[in-house]
Order: sequence, then structure tokens, then C-alpha cells
Amino acid sequence: MSTLSIQASFTPAPPALRLTRRGRLVVLALFVGLALAVSVMIGGQSTASGERGPSVPTRTVVVTGGDTLWAIAAEVAEPGGTRAMVDRIVELNALDGASLRVGQQLAVPLG
Repeated sequence: MSTLSIQASFTPAPPALRLTRRGRLVVLALFVGLALAVSVMIGGQSTASGERGPSVPTRTVVVTGGDTLWAIAAEVAEPGGTRAMVDRIVELNALDGASLRVGQQLAVPLG
């Protein structure tokens, strides 16, 4: 009877991938950048319908020296509604802010 000797050759598996602190920060930065890029591509689309909005009866006011948007709105707004009228004038005229120029023509809603 012969004795068979078997020697197993065992090769250890390579260690799992381990990231250093810097590596984790790089992966995180890549993930955040990818998420930002996707949100810009998806969220940057216009939601305009192409249809006209409701017609608003207006009058044209020409800005003179010393006029402010608040004062113009206060002339046509109901008591306590000046802030809402300022917002309506800004939206109706597509203004960037409350600054006005002398001679500028503003469409102001009637009431």
C-alpha cells in the first residue's frame, strides 16, 4: 500500500479594494459632480407652454424723476395691496429689479 501525499497549493485572494481618505474624497467629488451635471441637464428645461396668458387691462406710465416702483404701485393698488401690485408690475414688465429709468414706460395693471 502506498501512501499518497497531496499538498494543496493555496494562493490567497488579493485584498479587497481599500480607499484612502483622499481616494474617498475623490470618489465623493466625482459622484457630486455627476449628480450636479444630471440635475442641470434635467432641471434646466423650460416649462413654458407656448400659450398666451390671460389678458390684463393696463395703462402706460412714463417714469419721471423721483418716481419709484412702490409709489407707482401705491397709486393704483387697493389699500394694503401695494406689495402685491409691485410684484404684478415687475412680472408684467419683466423687470430685473425695482430700479427704474427716467422716460421708461411701464405697463401698470388697472386695479
